[in-house]
This record gives sequence, C-alpha cells and structure tokens, in this order.
Amino acid sequence: MNIALIADDAKKELMVQFCIAYCGILSRYNLCATGTTGKLVSEATGLDIVTFMSGSQGGDEQIAARISCDEIDLVLFFRDPMASKDHEIAELSLLRLCDVHSIPIATNIATAEVLIHGLERGDLDWREVMKGN
Repeated sequence: MNIALIADDAKKELMVQFCIAYCGILSRYNLCATGTTGKLVSEATGLDIVTFMSGSQGGDEQIAARISCDEIDLVLFFRDPMASKDHEIAELSLLRLCDVHSIPIATNIATAEVLIHGLERGDLDWREVMKGN
C-alpha cells in the first residue's frame, strides 16, 4: 500500500508528531511526500520516504499524477483552512482525484487517526482484496 503525506506549512509539525506517534504502523507501507514534509518526517522518524517537490513548486501535482495512475492508496493531507493559498487549484484537483479514484483522504488529524487505525486493523486493504478478484 502506498501512502502520500502532505502538510501545509502551519501543519507540518502536526504531521511530524502524527508520524512519530504512528511510526510503527506507517513503517509497514510505502510512503511518499511533498518535499519539505517528507524531509521533516523522515528526519524525525527515520521512515523511508520518497520525496517530490515542495507543494508550492508542484509536489501536489506530482502526487495527483500518481493518484491518476493508480499508484497511491491513501492520502494524509493536513491542510490549513485559514491560510491563503497560491496553489489552491492544485489542492482542489488532488481532492477531486481522490474522489474520482475512491482514495481515502484525511485532511485533518482526527480523520487521519481514523484511517491509521483502520490500516492497523486491516480495514483499508480493500484494494488488495479487489486485485484478487
């Protein structure tokens, strides 16, 4: 299972803390992230993370392209709803692609915890089940 990590600037520390708390679960999966988020999480946790460009430089679009190619299974995207965003169109495109491709996405820590506990229980391995049919 491939998991994408994205965090707006004001939420990067929250993403780092989340990944520290759930490092044991996340370590079982393939992780990718936008540039700065991936670097910070990797440094704090030791997790192996494929990094793309930073979100403002196209990292969101790189992850969106992987979603379109069916290469991402879950997205943790800690958004700052109060921040003005120059790349909001890219974020909306990413959210739309998750809907189109039925990719679970968490945009806040509460939903991320629900998804991570679902991963731990095996509830989100539906794509693996579908491959066997």
